[in-house]
Amino acid sequence: MGEIEDAIERADRESFTREPPKTLKSQIRYLLKQLGSAKAVAQEIGVTADSVNRYRRGARKHARADVAAKIDDAVRARWQPQVRKRRQKQAAATGGITVETRARFGYTAPVGTTDDGRFRRLTVHLPPAYAQRLFDARAAGAGDREMRGIIAEGFKDVYFQDGGGRATGLSDVAINDIDYLDLDY
Repeated sequence: MGEIEDAIERADRESFTREPPKTLKSQIRYLLKQLGSAKAVAQEIGVTADSVNRYRRGARKHARADVAAKIDDAVRARWQPQVRKRRQKQAAATGGITVETRARFGYTAPVGTTDDGRFRRLTVHLPPAYAQRLFDARAAGAGDREMRGIIAEGFKDVYFQDGGGRATGLSDVAINDIDYLDLDY
């Protein structure tokens, strides 16, 4: 996953109304319910189906650290899909999305001005249209580059051009090096 995909996933996880299962046994039960078989769960987390059944029965109380992390990630990725959809729908309809980042922004500007990219720390609230485009792109399987383009376009309109009130000659903004990026909606 790319930085934007990770940020969307972290924002989704902040919206949980209940905590996901914590014990190994309950996590395996949840995954079995979601995926349907021990074989499917085993493929997802990288162990054998026998190991999955041992975890389910409680014969093994602890998984290796790397396997436990995969189990936790698999559970959290599937936890409360309706809550995630509701929050995303609200952000795309009325709320918008807040992007906090420290990244190198480059841009194309008129002759006589500087277009050297430099690191900026920005927190910008993007309108709902950009949230909708971002979620649609993610659902369509877009890569990190395309999602960066959507966010960069939003930054150009909202931050750099202030809705058309300044920097009207600015034609293109690019996010090049992302130090960190967080989303909130």
